[in-house]
Amino acid sequence: MNDWLDWIQWPAFAASVLAAWLVGSKESRRRNAGFWVFLGSNLLWVAWGVHSHAIALIALQVCLAAMNIRGLFKTDDASDS
Repeated sequence: MNDWLDWIQWPAFAASVLAAWLVGSKESRRRNAGFWVFLGSNLLWVAWGVHSHAIALIALQVCLAAMNIRGLFKTDDASDS
C-alpha cells in the first residue's frame, strides 16, 4: 500500500499545474473548473501529506482549499453578472 501512496504526489502535482492553467483562463467556466481541479489536488496532497507525515503540507492544503472554495463562489458570482 505504501508504494502507491508514494506515487500520489505525481497526480497531485499534475492536477495543481492543470488547475493553475485553468484558473488563468478568461472564460469563467474554465476558471470554475480550475478551482474544482485545485480542490482535487488539495485532497491528493493531503493524502500524500498524511502518508509522509508532512504536517505543514497538510496545513497548507487546508488553507489553499479554503481559498479555492472562496474562488468557486467568486467565479460563480462573476459569471452571473
